[in-house]
Amino acid sequence: MSNMLRAAIQPLIIINRKKKKSFYEEQGIDLSRFLFLLAFNVVGNMVLSRDLLDPKSKDGAEFYDAMNRFMEWAGKPNVADFMPWLKWLDPQGIKASMAKDMGRAMKIAEGFVKERLEERKLRGEMGTTNDFLDALLDYEGDGKEGPRKISSQNVNIIILEMFFAGSETTSSTIEWAMAELLRQPESMKKVKYEIDQVVGLTRKLEENDTEKMPFLQAVVKETLRLHPPLPLLIPRNALKETNFMGFDIPKDTQVFVNAWGIGRDPDAWEDPLAFKPERFLGSNTDFKGQNFELIPFGSGRRMCIGLSLAHRVLHLGLATLLYHFNWELGGGLTPETLDMRERIGITLRKLHPLKVVPKKRGV
Repeated sequence: MSNMLRAAIQPLIIINRKKKKSFYEEQGIDLSRFLFLLAFNVVGNMVLSRDLLDPKSKDGAEFYDAMNRFMEWAGKPNVADFMPWLKWLDPQGIKASMAKDMGRAMKIAEGFVKERLEERKLRGEMGTTNDFLDALLDYEGDGKEGPRKISSQNVNIIILEMFFAGSETTSSTIEWAMAELLRQPESMKKVKYEIDQVVGLTRKLEENDTEKMPFLQAVVKETLRLHPPLPLLIPRNALKETNFMGFDIPKDTQVFVNAWGIGRDPDAWEDPLAFKPERFLGSNTDFKGQNFELIPFGSGRRMCIGLSLAHRVLHLGLATLLYHFNWELGGGLTPETLDMRERIGITLRKLHPLKVVPKKRGV
């Protein structure tokens, strides 16, 4: 994991070496794009054992482009959502465009699976499981009804879901964390000091180092409290007619949990709109589903299965960026003028992407 993230920040190092001062010190770079590339490639390595952003990988670049465009379409307001009788007409072409890009992504994912099946024939049908795709292809059910493989169509869908769920959510959360730290210089100083104290200046940052960084962990929790990646979580359906706190909920009612609202509830949090990582220091409150005032990943049996991966990437990714670079706001912005408005797509992203100036540190 550490090596993947170090490789992912190489474009930022190249920018420091090659770009002229007037280019990035005045306008800054679009950090959200680099973070999405980072998360996308981490998932690609884990799921497919492939560096999808290798310049030599034509399929990888096309796969990224198709999925990125699909997410952009998903975030666009659609008049047909407010006027259902227009759905058949698709006046903005959003449905058609999403279908086109989803089809491109599905076709490429199908190609990855077929390529792996050919490789497995060469090394034996039940060869060593190396990654998530191998695990899917090896799966034979729970034994209750005899061996049963996952269908090829479902394997393709699961692969796509891994990229959708693991790329956008992680990258948007790190972007929000960086934005909040840039608005709070004292918090930025504290977290960078903590990282330097744990890692020092003579070795590389490793994954287990983040376990010794309580303030970094508090920054991640506070970011997830204010900016949960899925503000309404994944919708649920009532399996039967239910009475909850005096409310009658009919069977099959779709239920949304407002994690965004819970994280800003003054009955649950003191000064709820302020970014204060210190509130979590010495606290047992965590985001693993047991503390209902902080449930960015949901709770119970249907909570996000990617929690453990997100936990690792969020802490290590944020720490890596802070350890290797000093950061300033670009575009003439200041902590007071930084726009923190939100836009809703698949995830809750900043309305205007964060523009920053990275300056490589001597570590």
